[in-house]
Amino acid sequence: MNRSISAGNELILCDQVDLLLINDGDAAVALGEIADLHGIPTMSTMQPWQAWMLPRGSNPEQGFPWSFHFFWGADDAMSTFVRLWDQLDTNKSVGDFYLDNPVGQAFADPAMGLPGFMERGGYSRIEGGMFKIDADDYSAQVSRFRDASADIVTGFGFPPHWITFWNQAGQAGYTPKACTFAAAFLFPQAIEAMGARGDGMTTEVWWTPNVPFASSFTGQSARELADAWEADSNAQWVQTLGYSHALFEVGLNALVQSGAPKDRAAVRDVFATTKLDTVVGPVDFASSPIRNVAKTQLAGGQWRKSSGKHAFELVITENTLAPDLRVESETIALPKV
Repeated sequence: MNRSISAGNELILCDQVDLLLINDGDAAVALGEIADLHGIPTMSTMQPWQAWMLPRGSNPEQGFPWSFHFFWGADDAMSTFVRLWDQLDTNKSVGDFYLDNPVGQAFADPAMGLPGFMERGGYSRIEGGMFKIDADDYSAQVSRFRDASADIVTGFGFPPHWITFWNQAGQAGYTPKACTFAAAFLFPQAIEAMGARGDGMTTEVWWTPNVPFASSFTGQSARELADAWEADSNAQWVQTLGYSHALFEVGLNALVQSGAPKDRAAVRDVFATTKLDTVVGPVDFASSPIRNVAKTQLAGGQWRKSSGKHAFELVITENTLAPDLRVESETIALPKV
């Protein structure tokens, strides 16, 4: 993040760019403030819109003068989690713990975060608290969740946090029926790092090659984009690929539609009225009830061992907020995967 902010500052202050595209959710908060100050049209993605907007002291009615963002909301992920769990036979007891950063704090909010969604969904909560980014001991959470017979574990954190927790849970003999930890299961490499115990992790699904969308400027389908990326990188596709590509789609569209790419105000005005079909689906600022934000689709899924070219594949199991995505399977409890 520090490198992203440094690079963004240099582009704004030294190079005096006329358009800034930000592919780093955390950096988008700081750089959005600077871009607004200097009157530079800015588009970002890769972070729930609340974590982009609320720490900057704004709200859905107020918005910002120059900075825009497209992504799903933290509330979308939370409601998706509950619908994934509703597919399972559990005791409806959930252990939760969260990284202490802006996104983690949003997920942990008692009323608007996961605890509120759990309560409204009829789930009871075993609190595991917040943890620092350099934490490496989750034995307290493991013991608390195991002793309370929590069938589900949820929260927010990055892959190293979850892998350490999951290893300690295994050593303690604790195996819940569902693990749905936001951000930690985004990349296949994180699932592979858990070996056989990565099978069955449930997650929010940003994008897959199976979405029925195509690029607005190359015409590539999502599958063609993923195949090209895999051929170039010799690695499995990642969910961020679709959003990285869509960011340039939205930026290029604004430059073309403005008729004056060097006119910052004209480009900004196109952003505010953009309604574009991209490789991640519709990006619609024109009719959004949230100023400066376009919400995108979000599904729920489960990582499964695969006999194909990849060790694990991400299977769509819930599509309430992403009706264009086909449900491929029901969610399966961990002991049965």
